[in-house]
Amino acid sequence: MPELPEVEVVRRGLATWVAGRTVADVQVLHPRAVRRQPAGAADFTARLTGTTLGTAQRRGKYLWVPLAGAGAGFSLIGHLGMSGQLLVQDPSVPDETHLRVRLRFADGGRELRFVDQRTFGGLAVEEAEDGDPEGTPVSIAHIARDPLDPRFDDAAFVAALRAKRTTVKRALLDQTLISGVGNIYADEALWRSRLHYDRPTATLTRPQALLLLANARDVMSAALAVGGTSFDSLYVNVNGESGYFSRDLDAYGREQEPCRRCGTPIRRAAWMNRSSYFCPRCQRVPRARSEG
Repeated sequence: MPELPEVEVVRRGLATWVAGRTVADVQVLHPRAVRRQPAGAADFTARLTGTTLGTAQRRGKYLWVPLAGAGAGFSLIGHLGMSGQLLVQDPSVPDETHLRVRLRFADGGRELRFVDQRTFGGLAVEEAEDGDPEGTPVSIAHIARDPLDPRFDDAAFVAALRAKRTTVKRALLDQTLISGVGNIYADEALWRSRLHYDRPTATLTRPQALLLLANARDVMSAALAVGGTSFDSLYVNVNGESGYFSRDLDAYGREQEPCRRCGTPIRRAAWMNRSSYFCPRCQRVPRARSEG
């Protein structure tokens, strides 16, 4: 599933290609793509048609575009799920196999397409929080800010992290504590911090917690600089291009490959219906806890 860097790459593309444009026509080609719209596809289409799109915003893994004109007070929200793509295409380009929603614009230029092979993602038009200049949809107002947000409160995060009765990777994936971090970048930040994924948060010192936050921020910034992490063709930017950070991963997906720090083979352990990748030498298993 796309994480913060991948979603931010898409946000930047939307800000470049669709901001300030007026929606002339909306086609919903698969009802599941707008299942989060309570009144259904017809309502989704009616609420978008004639509106002007603002500058795309992001919180963690969620994207939204504030609406102006007829849609003032509402936002178009999108979640990419496992395979969702927001593509900006010339109208002459043939439809993608898994095209779900199409937005055409009054200027007749490139259209916005939502493509989703597995249909786990989706779009909806939602009311925004009153007076919120970013047009944050009400449904995601509880999502925490992410480490790349200039308003992220490092001290508050560290205090909340150390106060939680959980383990460190669970905490990193808690989107109400810190947003945008998923399985890939959690493993990468933990490797850089020499912390095992099952380490209790209460045992972290303040310097360790700050180092973990700094490493999460650094690894996601590095991924963002090269377009994010793509393992297959499902994650692409708005122009259909893949990211290249998979070449620079230190832990995730490197089972049995040598640790780039000490040479010990990287291990993979089953964890919450996912996998955790770690170095058994650099990231020692906490005492009295199992590796899996």
